[in-house]
Amino acid sequence: MSDEELKAEIERLRAENDKLKSKGVRGVSLKVSEKGGLSIYGMGRFPVTLYKEQWRKILEMAPEIEAFIQQNDGALKTKE
Repeated sequence: MSDEELKAEIERLRAENDKLKSKGVRGVSLKVSEKGGLSIYGMGRFPVTLYKEQWRKILEMAPEIEAFIQQNDGALKTKE
């Protein structure tokens, strides 16, 4: 390969690498797991998977969770 071809290949690989890195910052997504649970991707390293009745229970607790967060704001950390 010539120097020009090598430079072009390196540039192509860098662009591909940047594209792959940016896919990790695509936000939150929902999927149905193999076992029929609802999985939320993008909150951390691993998905959060619960069955629908578990999600409904959590959603019903939303006001309590929000109040707890406000009461314990100083002790709770924020992930950047």
